[in-house]
Amino acid sequence: MRLMLHYIKNHMGMFLVAVVFLSIETFADLLQPTFMSYIVDRGVKGQELRLILWYGAIMLGITAMGAVGAVVRNIYASRTSQLIGKEIRLAIYEKVQTLSYENIDRLQPASIITRITNDVTQMQNFINGIMRIMLKAPVTCIGAVVLIILQMLGLLPLMLAILVCAGLLIYGNMKLGYPRFDRMQRKLDGLNRTSREFLSAIRVVKAFRAEEQEQEKFEDASWQLARAGISSMRVMAVFGPLINLTVNAGIVMMLWLSGREMSGEIGKLMACVNYMTQVLFALGMVSNILNSAVRAVASSARVQEVLDEVPAQREAADNSSAADSAREEGSVVFQQVSFAYAGTARPAVREASFSVREGETIGIIGPTGSGKSTLVNLVPRFYDATQGQVLVGGHDVTRVPMAQLRQMVAVVPQKALLFTGTIQENLRWGDKHAAMEEIHRVAEAACAASFVEKLPEGYDTQLGQGGVNLSGGQKQRLSIARALLKKPRILILDDCTSALDATTEAQVLAGIRRESAGMTVLLVSQRISTVMKADHILCMEDGKICGFGSHEDLLADCGPYQAIYRSQIGDGNPQTKGGVFHG
Repeated sequence: MRLMLHYIKNHMGMFLVAVVFLSIETFADLLQPTFMSYIVDRGVKGQELRLILWYGAIMLGITAMGAVGAVVRNIYASRTSQLIGKEIRLAIYEKVQTLSYENIDRLQPASIITRITNDVTQMQNFINGIMRIMLKAPVTCIGAVVLIILQMLGLLPLMLAILVCAGLLIYGNMKLGYPRFDRMQRKLDGLNRTSREFLSAIRVVKAFRAEEQEQEKFEDASWQLARAGISSMRVMAVFGPLINLTVNAGIVMMLWLSGREMSGEIGKLMACVNYMTQVLFALGMVSNILNSAVRAVASSARVQEVLDEVPAQREAADNSSAADSAREEGSVVFQQVSFAYAGTARPAVREASFSVREGETIGIIGPTGSGKSTLVNLVPRFYDATQGQVLVGGHDVTRVPMAQLRQMVAVVPQKALLFTGTIQENLRWGDKHAAMEEIHRVAEAACAASFVEKLPEGYDTQLGQGGVNLSGGQKQRLSIARALLKKPRILILDDCTSALDATTEAQVLAGIRRESAGMTVLLVSQRISTVMKADHILCMEDGKICGFGSHEDLLADCGPYQAIYRSQIGDGNPQTKGGVFHG
């Protein structure tokens, strides 16, 4: 609730305008039954046409005033709630941008999406409801009760009894509803996660004809959400009718009591019945808005959890000398570096020590799961080492401002990631001010120009989400071109040619070699032919470095490297087999 109040304060002007016009609307609603009683008791009963017309005109004016109040209130309430919703979503998005991979892994992307969308919508609806009915309901209820008592003082005990019973029912509704609505939001997280996994892997699902299995998973997640929703709605289904029963029973008692005391004042009796109807409506609104409040508070707590998340990585202090020195030199040094993912006891990287001088190319090879990708992810601080130091340009990466560190590093990940937009817009992520000549040059180096220029719209071709309208190899080549356009000091190529055939890979690596002159290159690959001509080769096994040196050195004394060589190339002369990338 504190979070919502904070954003309401930021729009207090519009909020107060909405409340003022809400008050006008409520005042108009409360006055109408009273003037209706005047028409009946003074005009109709006394056959005074003049009074009927006069009170009728007043009622019409009051109705018009209430309508104006409702229209203006709706306009300001909707605008305020929409702006607050936008600002909360933006705050979540900006916060997520500051979080590390470890934070994202813990919060889970599907849950973050639910909080940005559904949870913020719940908060937005509640804030809108505050300005539309939350303030109106108690004022209407109290005002109607006061006017009933003024009409007939003997109804005071009855009204107090009705309000006490209704208050207890509303409290019980909130007490039982909060944990159920919170659980429902968490089940919605699970449904979103299942949907996201299915949609991202739909090709694999269809290839393995696993539609039935995925349908069962989705049905289970959907059924869990349905059960949580049923449990939540059951609370409303029980307490809502009980509140209606309490007020309607009060109307019956009021009619029985007033029938003896006000038999000659039909107008007052009609007014009291109308006011009791307003009390019933107001209590129903209070019950509904409190149910909305329960949802909003649960959602607010989930949003606050993201906003309060402490980044797992500490941002370095502004150290301009360290940043300048690191930018000027692209050397990379690992000193007894170990790293373990959160929640796992076994380190993914263990006591890694090696150094790469500026402008050198180091090939990194090893079996799947040996820690190659984890190792290079420590350089741009996607994760921080749990032990030891990673140095860039002679400085600990944790002491170089994150933005400056990542400005000097370009990464081409295992899975090529492109974004909705044109090919040119995707390439300009490397350098938004790059001239078209530069774009053409890096596309040529990455062997992407050959297929881009054959497209009807060339570099202005629109890409679907994730580059869905391109093949895996085409996406990899565009990702490489994007990284080259950045002109980084350190270029990390994380098995980024896996979707290319041997001939195309050789051409791409030759193009990278031309464009990466002077860059420090960390080249991760499963193929020994890709790394064998690098300045140095680092061989990993089970998270540890088992060999470091030239191709000939490792082939002579590194067992795991020898096994990889024999499995991929055989026992032929190593000097005549493959190898196109060298520094």
